Amino acid sequence: MSDTTDQVTEREVGRSRPRKEDARLVTGQTNWTDNINVNGLLHLAILRSPMAHARIDRVDVAPARERPGVIAAFSGRDLAEGLGSLPCAWPVTEDIVLPDHPPIAVDEVRYAGDPVAVVVARDRYAAADALEAIEVDYEPLPPVLDLEAALTEGSPLVHADKGTNRCYVWPLATGESYETVRERADVVLRRRYHQQRLIPNAMEPRAVVVTPLAASGEYTVYSSTQIPHILRIMLSVVTGVPEHKLRVIAPDVGGGFGSKLQVYGEEALALAVAQRLGRPVKWTESRSEGYLATHHGRGMIQDIEIAATREGGLLGLKVDLLADMGAYLMLVTPGIPILGAFMYPAIYKMDAYDFTCTGVFTTRTPTDAYRGAGRPEATYAIERIMDELAAELGLDPVELRRRNWIRHEEFPYTAIAGLTYDSGNYEAATDKALALFGYDELRAEQQRRNERGDVVRLGIGVSTYTEMCGLAPSRVLRDLRYAAGGWEAASIRMLPTGKVEVVTGTSPHGQGHVTCWSQIAADVLGVPFEDVEVVHGDTRSAPQGMDTYGSRSLVVGGAAVHHAAQKVVEKARKVAAHLLEANEHDLEFTHGVFSVKGSPEARKSIQEIAFATFSSHDLPDGMEPTINAEHLVDPENFSYPHGTHLCAVEVDTETGRTTIRSYVCVDDVGRVINPMIVEGQVHGGIAQGIAQALYEEAVYDDEGNLVSGTMADYLVPTAVDLPEFVTDRTETPATSNPLGAKGVGESGTIASTPAVVNAIVDALRPLGVTEVTMPCTPQRVWDALGQAHSAKEASA
Repeated sequence: MSDTTDQVTEREVGRSRPRKEDARLVTGQTNWTDNINVNGLLHLAILRSPMAHARIDRVDVAPARERPGVIAAFSGRDLAEGLGSLPCAWPVTEDIVLPDHPPIAVDEVRYAGDPVAVVVARDRYAAADALEAIEVDYEPLPPVLDLEAALTEGSPLVHADKGTNRCYVWPLATGESYETVRERADVVLRRRYHQQRLIPNAMEPRAVVVTPLAASGEYTVYSSTQIPHILRIMLSVVTGVPEHKLRVIAPDVGGGFGSKLQVYGEEALALAVAQRLGRPVKWTESRSEGYLATHHGRGMIQDIEIAATREGGLLGLKVDLLADMGAYLMLVTPGIPILGAFMYPAIYKMDAYDFTCTGVFTTRTPTDAYRGAGRPEATYAIERIMDELAAELGLDPVELRRRNWIRHEEFPYTAIAGLTYDSGNYEAATDKALALFGYDELRAEQQRRNERGDVVRLGIGVSTYTEMCGLAPSRVLRDLRYAAGGWEAASIRMLPTGKVEVVTGTSPHGQGHVTCWSQIAADVLGVPFEDVEVVHGDTRSAPQGMDTYGSRSLVVGGAAVHHAAQKVVEKARKVAAHLLEANEHDLEFTHGVFSVKGSPEARKSIQEIAFATFSSHDLPDGMEPTINAEHLVDPENFSYPHGTHLCAVEVDTETGRTTIRSYVCVDDVGRVINPMIVEGQVHGGIAQGIAQALYEEAVYDDEGNLVSGTMADYLVPTAVDLPEFVTDRTETPATSNPLGAKGVGESGTIASTPAVVNAIVDALRPLGVTEVTMPCTPQRVWDALGQAHSAKEASA
C-alpha cells in the first residue's frame, strides 16, 4: 500500500508518454491470434471461387478427404444447416434490398473469392494443399461491374431473386430548395469524381481461433477484430450458439483501418467447424486471400454541383452518389456513404443542400468501413469542387474558403446538413498552416515558373476540413436505422494495494488506449501512471462495450473512464470523511490525497482508502465494502475535429511523375491527452490519404477478376515514398465530453487526399487540366496532359 507522501503532482493529460504497449510489441512478446496454439489444434483452409459470378452445379470434397493429414472437408451445402445469414446492422431505408449472405456459398458465387468449400487438416499446409483436390463445376453467369449499367433495364442481376441491382436510395434535402437557389446563382459548376476501391493493408492478417469446451457447450473465439463485443452477439445470431456460451477475445491486433470492423464468414465457419468436430480450429488468411476476401473501402461515383454568386458566396450544393456495395451487405456496408452525407457541406455556410445516395450491387468483393468511412469521400468532393469554383471565379482557393466558412464566434453552429458543430476556429488553424507553409512565397515561385514555362510545374493544394467523430448519440443512430447504440462502458477497480485496473469496452488495435486511459485515470485518481493497468478486448473480463471505430474511443470510451474514476473518488470521499471524522463537504482532494480544509495534516491517500475499504474494519454504516465504480456514457453529440492541410507538389510534364515537395497540416483535435500519440495518428492518416491520391487502387478486369490482388500489383507506399510532414495544432476544446477531446484517428486520412490532388491539378491547370482521376499515377497525369493538349488544338 502506498503512503500519503508518495503522491503525483504533475498532470498526466497533455504529456507525451511513451506507449505502455510498445515494449511488448517491439520485443516480439505479442499474442497475435495466429500465435495462439492449443492442444489438438486443427487448421482450416478455404476454397474460393475463381469466378466473379457463376452457378454452382457440383462440389465434390471427397477427394480432399483422402489427402494426407486431412481430418474433414465440407461443401457449402454440408455446412448450410445451422448457419444463418451474415448480418447487416445498418439497413438505411425501410425498403432496402437485403439479400441473404451465407458465410459459404451453396448455389451461386457472386464475387471472385466467395467461399465454396473448406478443408480441415492437422497443419495449415496440408489443408491448403488439399484444396486442389476439391472438384467444383461452375456455370458462368454475367458479371456486374459498371455502377451505371447495373441500374439499367435488362442488366444482369447480382441477386436474381431480388429483381434489381439497386440496393437503396437515401435522400437528404435541407434548407431552401436547391433548384430555387440554383436559379439565382451566377455560377453553377458540375463535376464528377471517382472514389476508387481501396484494399485495407493492416500489418496483421485476419485470423481466428475457436476452442470448444465440449462438456459445457462453451466456445472461446480469438479473433483479430476491432469489435469483440459486437462479434460475440452476431456470431450467436449466425451460428445459434447462445451468447452466454460464447467468449470473444481480441488479443494483440495489428491494425485494422476499418477492415476488422466486421463479422466475417471465416469467423462463423471456424466456429461451425469447431462445433462439428469438437476440436480447436484456426484459420489465418494469406495476403493474396485477404485481398480477395477482406472487405474493400470506398468505391463510388460522385456527381457534385455547386451554385454560387459572382463574388464567391456559396448558395447551394447538390450531391448524387452511386455507391458500390459489392456482392453483399456486410455489417455496416449501406451506412458508410450515409455517414458522409452530413459532411459534404463541410465547414461552409450555404442556403440549400440536396443529397442522394444510391447503393448498387456488383459482383465484386463487398465494401464496408475503411479509415474515415464516408467522411474522406465527402471532404474530397467538396474540397475539389471548391478549388474548381475558385478557378472559375479567379479567386485564390484560400480566399474563397474564407468567404464561406463558419467563423469562430458563430459556434455552436447548426450546419446546413443538420449537425450542430459545438466548437472550432477555422481561421486560426488556417492562418497557422499558411505561415508554416510559406504560402505567399510558394505562390510567387509558382507564378515565376509558370511564366518561364518550366517543364516541372509547381502546384499548391488546399484542404480545409471538419469531420464527425465520437460515434454517436444512440438516438441519432436510431434515427439513421442503425441497429446498435453509441454508448461506451468503463469501470475502475481499486486494488487493496492501491494499484488500479481500468476495464474498458473499447478494443484497441494500435491507437494507444492503454497509455491514454492510464493517463486519464491517473489524473483523476491522483495515482502514478505506472500503477494503472488497462483491461480490454475480452468479453469475459470486459463484458460491456461497443468497441473501436469511427474515432469514438477517446471521446466516448475515454470519457467513460473519466466519469468512472470520478465515481471512485466520490465513493472514497465518503470513507475518508468517516475515517477523518469530517464532513464530506469539508474535504479537499488534490493529487490523490483527501485532506480537511484548514487542517492539511488530517489526510488520507486514495490508496489508504482502498486498503481500508478492502479490510472493511471501519466503514460508514450501510456502505458496501468497495469504492470500485463503473460508468456508461451515451454521448450527447458528435465531436468535430477540423484543420487545414496544405501540399506543394512538383509535376514533371514530360513523365507525369508527381513529387510531394512539402506538406503542412494544422489540426484541431480538441484537448490532447498524449501529443506523441496524436502525432503518430496524424502521420499515419496522412500517409493513408496520400496513398489514395497517388498509389492505391483495386483493379478488376472485364470478367470481374481482381488483377491487383497482391502487393506486387497493389501499390502501398513505404516511408521512402512519403515526404517529411510538418504538423502543428490549435485547440478549441469539445463541449460534448469532459475531456474536451475531439478525436484524431481518421483526420489525416480525411484531409490529405484532396490536398494532394488539388495540388496536382493546380500545377497543371495553366496547361488546361482540370481533373486527374485517382490514383494520380504518372500514366494518368500524362494522359490528362495529352487530353488537354488535344482539346486545345481542337479549339484552335
